[in-house]
Amino acid sequence: MNFGKIIKIQLRDIWKTEDKDFTPWLEKNIDVLSEELGIQIEIERREAEVGTFSLDLLGRNLDDNTKVIIENQFGPTDHDHLGKLLTYAAAYEAASIIWIAESIRDEHKQALEWLNKRTDSDTDFFAVTIEAFKIEDSKPAMKFVPVVCPNEWQKGKKWTTTNSPSEREMKYKNYFQGLIDELRDKYKFTNARIGQYQSWYAFSSGVSGLVYSAAFTTGKKFKVEYYIDVGDKEENKKIFDGMYSEKEEIEKEFGESLEWERLEAKRASRIAIYSNGSIEDADDKLNEYKKWMIDKLIKIKSTLPNHAKKYLA
Repeated sequence: MNFGKIIKIQLRDIWKTEDKDFTPWLEKNIDVLSEELGIQIEIERREAEVGTFSLDLLGRNLDDNTKVIIENQFGPTDHDHLGKLLTYAAAYEAASIIWIAESIRDEHKQALEWLNKRTDSDTDFFAVTIEAFKIEDSKPAMKFVPVVCPNEWQKGKKWTTTNSPSEREMKYKNYFQGLIDELRDKYKFTNARIGQYQSWYAFSSGVSGLVYSAAFTTGKKFKVEYYIDVGDKEENKKIFDGMYSEKEEIEKEFGESLEWERLEAKRASRIAIYSNGSIEDADDKLNEYKKWMIDKLIKIKSTLPNHAKKYLA
């Protein structure tokens, strides 16, 4: 068998500039980075202002709703970008700080590893290289390669006796861990990997401000929802109202009735479906709830976004 030769190519052969070409591409293809790092990132803003400087990409981690900042640069890392990275992290109180470059200098790798050791368990630093290749005359292919990642054990995320989770929080974590594992491995629904100690879990839809989520609610109920919050109340209501005008068609496609919650007093709106049950129920019941949530999440994903996109600004 004859094999082709793998050729490493320069990033500027694909993206002419970092700010005008690569960063907009990454904003639209953030799922590629999300999958590599195991973080569900949703981009909120490009060129986010910090004094007289601007951060390349500002986002949030859908797993725990914390801020994510991403700073890109072509070439090797430098002191200037390290300083900016820390400045942006402080300005936005970021929990995940991601530095992308063609190569990571040893001194900067050491600095980020030191920060991962010394900062609290809620702050994670990543250094990621981006590489581009082709096989002879093929189309180019790219790959993100994590060089520095937080060590969860090193950062104390095993919970100490002073902040150990309650029995109920452990039940939530175990339940949603099973849910996301099955959605990821069996249905390719998400790239999420870590369950949280909370009663809900949000999943990226690929469109900023529109997310899928599963949650246990008050009154011994649980739900799956399509949550609409693009950052502006008027826009949220416009999207909701447009979809509501297609209510009959959407519910026919979905196969069941849905709850249409405009949430007049809030910025966001939601479209949801509910069932009865509690995280305190027996394991066999929880398995039934998990199957129900998976079924509804898949149906929502295959139905609602097709209608929502008609009303996006």
